[in-house]
Amino acid sequence: MDFLEPTYFYHIFNRGNNKQPIFHEDDNYRYFLKLTQKHILHIADIYCYCLLKNHFHFLVRIKEKSENQSQAFSNLFNAYSKAFNKKYNRTGNLFQRPFKRKRITEEKYLRQVILYIHLNPENHGIIENIENYPNSSYATILSSKPTQLKREEVIEIFDNIENFKFVHRQRPDLSDLDQT
Repeated sequence: MDFLEPTYFYHIFNRGNNKQPIFHEDDNYRYFLKLTQKHILHIADIYCYCLLKNHFHFLVRIKEKSENQSQAFSNLFNAYSKAFNKKYNRTGNLFQRPFKRKRITEEKYLRQVILYIHLNPENHGIIENIENYPNSSYATILSSKPTQLKREEVIEIFDNIENFKFVHRQRPDLSDLDQT
């Protein structure tokens, strides 16, 4: 398992324990993102994400001057689990442990991970068009609304917004990246 080192990109992902749902309703998704801002933005920049019923994906870059990176993620998952368990009157682990992380060192792989994360709802047959999926950063990146995401940096990875959209529409085969 990779240690989270400053300045590196990481694909962070996990799923519900025993593949159980970790989100039951829209408020769950919003609350998880709110907690993500609270616990993660001080140690990492968020480039993209996708939340699905029983798993999630983030692409982050660990900030240069940050400490206790793994603990910040642990705090996020513990805070969400505690609230989820209380709301739904359940006990036990919500997430599989430990959370998965994959260091990204090549730009080509970085592009593939962004595509993989954004296209995940389509690849799981949840939706036919990612533009309509509400729990992903795809629409936010296309939007001009204020965001905490590194929107401009993501677009730059694809050269420009037109190419960003074009490459996503090509639906490349990313099955070799399937990790959940």
